[in-house]
Amino acid sequence: MTNTSELEAAIARSGKSKKDLANKLGLARETLWKKINNMVEFKAGEILALQQLLHLSSAERDAIFFGNKGDK
Repeated sequence: MTNTSELEAAIARSGKSKKDLANKLGLARETLWKKINNMVEFKAGEILALQQLLHLSSAERDAIFFGNKGDK
């Protein structure tokens, strides 16, 4: 399950818009919104692309996409 607040923070830090990210991922903005808000799961390729686009370390990526929400 995606940690929405951490992903939103990473997007904000990157300075990229969600529209730009959606375009680069080949997704509609609505689809990206659903994925960010855990209505639809991210695919592995999308996670790797976001890691590169948002300049996330492997640890940051794992915390956002693979961690349990209550864990630190």
